[in-house]
Amino acid sequence: MKLPEKKAVFFDLDHTLWDFEKNSALTFEAILQKHEVGVNIPEFIKLYIPINLKYWKMFRDGHIGQQELRYKRLKETFDAVEYSIDDELINTLWEDYIELLPTFNHLHDGAVEILEYLSPKYSLHIITNGVQEVGKLKNSQIHHYFETVTNSEHAGYKKPDARIFEYALKVANIEKPHGVMVGDCIEADVQGALSCGLDAIYFNENKLAVKEGISQINHLLELKNFL
Repeated sequence: MKLPEKKAVFFDLDHTLWDFEKNSALTFEAILQKHEVGVNIPEFIKLYIPINLKYWKMFRDGHIGQQELRYKRLKETFDAVEYSIDDELINTLWEDYIELLPTFNHLHDGAVEILEYLSPKYSLHIITNGVQEVGKLKNSQIHHYFETVTNSEHAGYKKPDARIFEYALKVANIEKPHGVMVGDCIEADVQGALSCGLDAIYFNENKLAVKEGISQINHLLELKNFL
């Protein structure tokens, strides 16, 4: 069903356009080998994924700060694989991780094609709680599609706080009825946008159960059904 009156599409970046899990795995392979950390890397990455999501939620909800996020998600993963490591090396690893992560450029399937499809018809924008989004956009060669990039540091609020969406709409000079948010997180992206009166489409790549009435896609190219 086509959404009427839309002039702008706001995208989340990590896990929506930019393939965070693939790029993160490549980053871990590089830094763990560099520092000769003796863990089973595939097992480490598998355990890290849900731990990282847990700490991101805590960060998003304001329960921990950025430094705690970066340290604790690594410490808990090393504990889970029963690998003894000192705090100094953990801090070095997360610093290397943050520096190296945006240099990888894998995108979700269909990302460039859908941006090519949308860009002649709509203004395109990014709203993210992530970091180093400019580097990620440039290295993956999609930065030129976006007129504005709003992150939580710019806005002073994190998704799902309605105020970050209000901020992004103001920066983009878009009225709520004319915009739509697309993102992979039902809480941060979809419910956050809806809470401020902005339409939203859930990028439900893993085909999770969602409550009735939520617009969703399982592949980015399915946005053509709405826009």
